[in-house]
Amino acid sequence: MMGADFVQFSLVPILIGIFASVACALPGNFLILRRQALIGDAISHVVLPGIVVAFLLTGTVAALPMLIGAAGAALTAVILIEAVKRLGGIESGAAMGVVFTTLFAGGVLLLEQSDTSNVHIDVEHALMGNLESLIWFRATGWASLWDPVALSSLPQELPRMAMACCLVIVLMMIFWRWLKIATFDESFAQVLGIPATGVGVGLVITAAIAAVAAFDAVGSIIVIAMFICPPAAARLMTNTLTAQVWWSVAFATLSAILGYVFAGYGPMWFGSQNAVSAAGMIAVVSGIILGLACVFGPYRARTGADRAPPAL
Repeated sequence: MMGADFVQFSLVPILIGIFASVACALPGNFLILRRQALIGDAISHVVLPGIVVAFLLTGTVAALPMLIGAAGAALTAVILIEAVKRLGGIESGAAMGVVFTTLFAGGVLLLEQSDTSNVHIDVEHALMGNLESLIWFRATGWASLWDPVALSSLPQELPRMAMACCLVIVLMMIFWRWLKIATFDESFAQVLGIPATGVGVGLVITAAIAAVAAFDAVGSIIVIAMFICPPAAARLMTNTLTAQVWWSVAFATLSAILGYVFAGYGPMWFGSQNAVSAAGMIAVVSGIILGLACVFGPYRARTGADRAPPAL
């Protein structure tokens, strides 16, 4: 019975959490190495107005319009950030903060003024998602994994997130060499004929794909955390890029599993009767892992300008 309950109530949310975390952590490695970690934060915020505008224009929450809207919003944010940096002469972190908070606030205002009562687009879903509600109703146990009838009733967020995660992995594998060279030495990449600017834009678009796929199910909280925490923790564990990517995947997976378990059962261990948000707890666990890496990671001592870049 416990196995049947787990498959019905917990398996799908855990898998979605893992796919979303890994999909965000992979591009997050390169964003951090490029000193553009806040780009992930900006993307996770500007996804909201992009999705709302796409819904208002199409009247549907289908994956393709949402993806196009989010990608368009992400590119708009990047252009605005560069414009603010160049025209205002301010540093990149301040430019990112101004742009993504303004666009996110605009998305919230659009939500309040538009009729989205018949779809799952609201501020609460934007922040925390609906991970706990993704129940596989027709599942009767592990045998349901091979039952076509039961599989047809899987929450649509699972195959969507799985495909997005696979797409991110494939893109990383295809452009791995270009990403490495353009990230560590943009001038050298241009000498080799690698379109360094295009690689940067493609990285932003890839991050936007991961963000919009995860947005409906897990909300912006996990997206923000997973773009930064697992890659940052992995950076403290190794000085090799390949190993860093693998560490980030491991930390993202661990955060998703432990976060979901602690959200459901952690409060009961401390005498509380109410579970907490799975998305929030997954983000908290990822932050704890980063904190532990800061204290115990083998490369924690060398930071900032004194720290050598990871080896290719």
